[in-house]
Amino acid sequence: MKTFQVNGQQGLSYIHVGESLSNINSYIPPGVTPVIITDENIKGLYGNKFPDGPVLTIGTGEKIKTLATVENLLKQLISLYCDRGSFILGIGGGIVTDIVGFVASIFLRGVRFGFVSTSLLSQVDASVGGKNGVNLSAFKNMVGVFNQPEFVICDLDLLKTLPKAEISNGLAEIVKHSLICDADLLAFIENNRQKALDLDRDTIFRLVADSVAIKSRVVQQDEKESGERRKLNFGHTIGHAVEKLNQDKSNKEQQVQAGHGRAVSLGMVAAALFSQKKGMLSQKDVDRITALLKGLNLPVELDYKADQIIKAASRDKKKQGSSLYFVFLECLGKARVEKISYAEMNDFITSVFT
Repeated sequence: MKTFQVNGQQGLSYIHVGESLSNINSYIPPGVTPVIITDENIKGLYGNKFPDGPVLTIGTGEKIKTLATVENLLKQLISLYCDRGSFILGIGGGIVTDIVGFVASIFLRGVRFGFVSTSLLSQVDASVGGKNGVNLSAFKNMVGVFNQPEFVICDLDLLKTLPKAEISNGLAEIVKHSLICDADLLAFIENNRQKALDLDRDTIFRLVADSVAIKSRVVQQDEKESGERRKLNFGHTIGHAVEKLNQDKSNKEQQVQAGHGRAVSLGMVAAALFSQKKGMLSQKDVDRITALLKGLNLPVELDYKADQIIKAASRDKKKQGSSLYFVFLECLGKARVEKISYAEMNDFITSVFT
């Protein structure tokens, strides 16, 4: 097991990579019975391993990541007579941890909480860093807070029940971490691609641990995303636009591309091409990125409509007036954040999307 630490504004957060759900009672405050929030799938798979305590269950998928779900959970906490001494334990993937962190942060102006992260995407991204929130309409994470969990348990054994597509979704974020600040990690992924897809224990442990090390270090420097943390958004500006289109029921032909990691994969390809256009990356670099993502069963074809991407990207949370912060790659393993105009980004989108 490896343990990483984030010293947030509201206290310390510990991320335990390789720890087990079976040891969860060691992390819950003494004498406190936790309120557990999970989803239907995780309860069915691992409910027999949960600690004692009431279990609140939500549905699955981005469609339930709403203020209505938050309101329902808050009402259930009230019905359980929870108070400021209560502890909320979120057990699940990124949707669960996003919702639980938000609920715990606003219930009675904040109660203690922790996570057991059950998906690869959540272990390397959503559960680490203190971002909590929900979507508003189809706009991702528009309502939320920064607040660190007391702990995150990354149980690698729980990954064994993930669908293959979800493994690839998580690997997309690991590739992102390597591209923005760790060329050695990038080479390791390339050399161990199939082992990663097969969830080889040693390989996955290194990938999760290295990703958590990168993210926790960046968050420690910039908890509320005013500078260095913006680099973690590599591939996300256009990726979030793709994700919004995927969630639009009127675009049923694009539902096959659903998934945060899959959307970020397309966003990273686009950002790599934008970096190339700005004279930072070579064609060889772009080809290397594309080949790795494709080899991890992630999409790389930018076959969306330019006007759709432009419209969806116009609601990005990171915009400031007519400008936004965009993450480029100076080279493989080094990111650069630049403030650019929407006009410049839209011209690029028009040039690469059909």
